[in-house]
Amino acid sequence: MGSFPEIRWEFIGEYVEKFIKWIDTTFEGFFDFIHLISSQTINGISGFLNFIPWWLFLIIIFLLGWRFKSVLSGVLYAFFIFLIGTFGLWDVLMITIAIVLTSVLISLIIGIPLGVWMAFSKGFSIVMRPILDAMQTMPSFVYLIPAIFFFSLGNVSAVFATLIYALPPVIRLTELAIRNVDKDVIESAQSFGSSRWQMLTKVQLPQALPTIMAGVNQTTMMALAMVVIASMVGAKGLGEQVLIAINRIDMALGFEAGISIVFLAIIIDRLTSGVASSFQKHRGSE
Repeated sequence: MGSFPEIRWEFIGEYVEKFIKWIDTTFEGFFDFIHLISSQTINGISGFLNFIPWWLFLIIIFLLGWRFKSVLSGVLYAFFIFLIGTFGLWDVLMITIAIVLTSVLISLIIGIPLGVWMAFSKGFSIVMRPILDAMQTMPSFVYLIPAIFFFSLGNVSAVFATLIYALPPVIRLTELAIRNVDKDVIESAQSFGSSRWQMLTKVQLPQALPTIMAGVNQTTMMALAMVVIASMVGAKGLGEQVLIAINRIDMALGFEAGISIVFLAIIIDRLTSGVASSFQKHRGSE
C-alpha cells in the first residue's frame, strides 16, 4: 500500500506511434510541399533583407518608428538595430527576422480565416476552443517533437513549432472582433441589401481590424518568444547564438544575443501596437 500500483498503458503509446507514422507516410507529399514553401519563403525573405544595405535598413526602421510612434522612437529603434550590428550579429538578425516573419505570415493566412469561421459557426467554435486551449497550455518544448519527426532539423521545423505556439491569439481575437461588431452597423448594412460576403469584407472586417491587429501583435511576440527554443531543432539566428553561449558558458555572447532579442522584441511590439493604434484612430475618426 506504500507505493502506487504499476499500471502501464503501453498499447496507447503503440497506437499513437502507429498513427503518427501513418500520417507521415500518407501525407508525405503534403509535408514535402510545406517544407518547400516554408524554406523558400525563409530564404527569400532572408536574401531580400541581406540584399538591403545596412544603412538603408536603419533608415527604414527609423521611418517606421517615426510613422507609427514618434521621431524619438524612430531614432531609438534604429539605434537598437545598429547596436545589434556592432555585436557582429547582423546576419543572424536577418535570419531571425525571416523566421519570425514567415511564421507570422503563415499564422495569419491560417488564423484569420479560422477566426472568421468560428465567429460565424458556433459549433465550429465549440470544437476549436479546447484545441486552442491545448495549443496554448502545452509546454512549447513538446512542439519540437513532431516538428523534428515531420520536417527533420532546420528552420522549417522551427517555423512549424512556432506556428503551433503562436497561432491561437490571432484566431481568438479575430473571432472576438467579428462577434463584437456593432449590431446596429450590421443591421444597417443588411437593410441596404448587402450579401454575406459584402457584409464580411466591407463592414465586419474593417470594424474588427483594430482588435485583429492586436491579435497580430500577440502572435508576432509569441513567435519571437520561440526563437531560443526553436534553435534546439536546428533553427539559425539569434536563438542559436544563445544556445551556443549556454553550451560554452560564454557570458559575453549570451548577453549580446539575449539583449539583441530584447531589442528586436521591443521594436516589433511597439511597431505592431502602433499599427493597431493607427487603425483604431482611423476608425474613430470615421
